[in-house]
Parts: sequence; C-alpha cells; structure tokens
Amino acid sequence: MQHQPARGASGTLLVAVVCAAQVLVQIGAYFWPALLPGMIPLWGLSNSEAGWITAIFYGAYMVSVPILVTLTDRVDAKRVYLLGVGCTVAGHLLFGVFAEGFWSALLLRALAGIGWAGTYMTGLKLLADQVDAKLMSRAVTGHAASIGVSGALSFSVGGVLAEFFSWHAAFIAAGLSAGTAWLLVALVAPRRTQPAAPGADGFRLFDFRPVFRNRSAMAYALGYCIHTLEMNALRGWGVAFLGYVAVSTGATGSLLAPTFVLTALALIGTAASVLGNEAAIRLGRRRLIGVAMLASVVVGGSIGFLGTLSYPVAVGLLLAYGFIVWLDSSSLTAGSAGTADPARRGATLAVHSTLGYAGGFVGPLMVGVILDLAGGMSRAAWGAAFLAVAALMLLALVAFWLIRPRELAGDRGALESPITSSLRTGRTHD
Repeated sequence: MQHQPARGASGTLLVAVVCAAQVLVQIGAYFWPALLPGMIPLWGLSNSEAGWITAIFYGAYMVSVPILVTLTDRVDAKRVYLLGVGCTVAGHLLFGVFAEGFWSALLLRALAGIGWAGTYMTGLKLLADQVDAKLMSRAVTGHAASIGVSGALSFSVGGVLAEFFSWHAAFIAAGLSAGTAWLLVALVAPRRTQPAAPGADGFRLFDFRPVFRNRSAMAYALGYCIHTLEMNALRGWGVAFLGYVAVSTGATGSLLAPTFVLTALALIGTAASVLGNEAAIRLGRRRLIGVAMLASVVVGGSIGFLGTLSYPVAVGLLLAYGFIVWLDSSSLTAGSAGTADPARRGATLAVHSTLGYAGGFVGPLMVGVILDLAGGMSRAAWGAAFLAVAALMLLALVAFWLIRPRELAGDRGALESPITSSLRTGRTHD
C-alpha cells in the first residue's frame, strides 16, 4: 500500500514535534564557542588548537552528511534521525563528564558533529516524507526558525549555565535536552511505511556525478560553502573577538556581554534569512545573493580593524555583519534544492551540505591559525583574520556571477522549467 502524506491535524502535530525536537537538539550546539574565552586559559590551548576544536564539529558533519542524508532516499528518515540525536546525546554528556583537554575535546566535539549531520537535513527530510506539499512550505519555515532561534539561545544558555554551575553542568544539560528530543520523536513521529524506491532510471544511490554536472545547483552550493565558512568563523570566534575588544578598550563592565551579543546576532540572522528569501522572490535570487556577498566583503573586510577601536563599535558592526551574513542563507539553500533534479534532491542536498560544512570547518580553523601566525590576538591579527574571510567571499562572488545559476519558479525574471514547475506544484518525477 502506498504511503499517504500526513494532512491536517496529524501533519501539523508532526511538524510541531520535529521543530520542538530540533530546538532541544540544537540548544547545546554553540556552548563550546560561547565558553571559548574561559576554556583557552583553563586548558592552556593555543588559538589554533581552539580553532580545531571548533572546526572539528563541522568537519565531522562534512564527512558524515553525504552518507546519512543520502541514505534517507532509501531508509526511513526517522531511523537516521534517531541515530543522529543519539550521537548528539553521547557527545554532549561525555564532553561534560570526561573532556579535560585538546584531544578529548576534539574527539567528543566530532561525535557531536556526526550527530548534527544526522539531525539537521534529515529532520527536514523526515517532514518531507511525511507531510503533504501544502503543509511542507510552512514546515520548512518552522524548521529553519526553530533551528535559528535555538542556535541563537545556545550562546546565552551556555554562558548562564557555566556561570551559575560549571561548564561541565552546561554540557550535561545539553545532553539531557537532546535526550528529551530523542524520546519525543521516537514516541510521536510515525515510521515511513513505504520506503522510497530507486529512481526509474536505476541510478545508484551514492552516484553524485549527475549532481556535480548540474551547474546551477552547484553554483548555489559553492556560494553556500563560503557563506558557511564566513558564518561559522563569526559564530566560532565572535565571543572571543568581543572579549578581546572589551579587555583592550576597558569596556569589561558593559551591559552587553559577548554571549548576549552573539545571541542577538543569531536571532537577527534568523530573521534576515527569512526576509532574504522573500526579497529573492521579489528582486531576483541572483541579485539578492550578489548584493549580500558584496556587502559581506565590505563589512567583513573592515570589522577587524574598525571594531577593535571601541566595544560599542564592535557590537554594532558585528550585529550588522550578522544580518548581512545570514541574508542569503535560505536563498542559497532554496536555490540549490530548487534547481536540482527532483529524483536526486536528497543527493543534491547532501552535496550542498557537505560543501557548506567544508567551509564551516575551514572558517573557524583559519581564524585561529591566522591569530597565532600574527603573534596572538591584536588589532592587526583580528584585521587580517576577517580580511582573509572577506577575500574568500569576493572570490565566491566572482564565481557565482560567472556561472549565473537559474532563478526559481516564482522569482522575479525566472523562466519556468520542468524541474521548477514540479517544485512549485508539489509534484516530483518518478
């Protein structure tokens, strides 16, 4: 019997459950960068070592996601999702109990990264497999918002728990929160009764060559790679940057604590991502992404030099930078998925995520290495680090405009195609 997508109340309940679970899973994701200024002296870490611990989360994601997300084209996404949440639970709990230095932290943050690879896109795929096309559009928005809000709160929650209890307690609480998400999905989400069948053309599950030949989808994916590099460099080092500015300018008593600023930045970024996708529809996707990339080059290239002059200036520039960085986030992902072959959309999202988190791995590590090469944190060192990120974004902008990917159906200036038509109407090819 063919599986029928959930509709009405049952579909709405499933969306609410998965979104709530994503909040509980994501809440501990950024405890490490939030606590980074205190952990560096506590464990005697170099900036490069701290960058490695931050980056390995994304590196493990990058290696795992093409396997885990692509598997959901054949295996029930609920099973893959619960495996990912289980890895997240273990990563956080073991970090809180056993982490004591560079190597143990590196290993356990990698385990948490594998967990995130099994929950982020697979959560979206779980919904895509279970709800109808009409509800799916709202499900995508709710899914993205839940992750954005929870990721934003992660900075403040981690800081508060560590301040009132300990950093150990913060990570243990993150593990228990993820455990609650596991139970929620295990008990409420239905199994996919009819596994997806192989495509009519008999394509092999892990054959990514057709995905790489799709120039339009790859243009969006390459843009997403550098976008995520920039975003994770900012999230990974934002607290440390503001902490340096506060100490060097004598603003340590400011009411705007670095963890609070990063929480505000991520919330602003979540709103910017939603607004950016709406603007892409009205203005044209290529135009919106190009403007966002150019603005990132200008602001990112100057923030390390100007932001170190004054703490309020640093806060203002960082918040503006966050808005710009997140502005094209949803637009890039929607572009990649929307110009993919519907029969290979899972594989396309896997490649998209892999490239994105390859950038996410490089970004925080690159900043740490540059800070060490420059002799430690200083105005020149921070300036060079942010300038390097801006230079890579400039290269991405040039590549994006040279490839000129397709617009999506509904975007200003878009031309209808069989693929975009199937996305707009909710139909896919067999």
